[in-house]
Amino acid sequence: MSKILVSIVMGSDSDLEIMREAGKALDDFGIAWEIDVTSAHRSPDRSADYAKKAADRGIKVIIAGAGGAAHLAGVIAAHTILPVIGVPIPSTSLNGMDSLLSTVQMPGGIPVGTLAIGKPGATNAALLAIAILANSRPELREKIRQFRAEQAEKIAKETLAS
Repeated sequence: MSKILVSIVMGSDSDLEIMREAGKALDDFGIAWEIDVTSAHRSPDRSADYAKKAADRGIKVIIAGAGGAAHLAGVIAAHTILPVIGVPIPSTSLNGMDSLLSTVQMPGGIPVGTLAIGKPGATNAALLAIAILANSRPELREKIRQFRAEQAEKIAKETLAS
């Protein structure tokens, strides 16, 4: 089994459907990952402990998804120097705008890379994690080039005749 390089965490198991999209993208590139639930508010000590121990377990990037107040990515980032990528989860009241603003508005000095709301954000979070890993893994860099070439080819085939 490959060594786990990316950790996906979410504030609630109700976020699983969205965060699985990150796992699917990581699978497509052959990146080993783990997934867990920890809440910035309901289990703050667990969240801090999880973040503090991630690097020692070999994790290279953390993807954190949360809705509502969406503080999970920030709490994780405050307790690790690993790159943290936030995925705002759509909430029922504001369709994820609250989650987006809570995730993106980190104070200077504690960065969280924040992606789009929902499934596109989860997919892109995985692709960003892969790009980060590719800095030291040339085989991943080539896979990213191939992926983008395939995307361009698909679009070229979809072009409508004038």
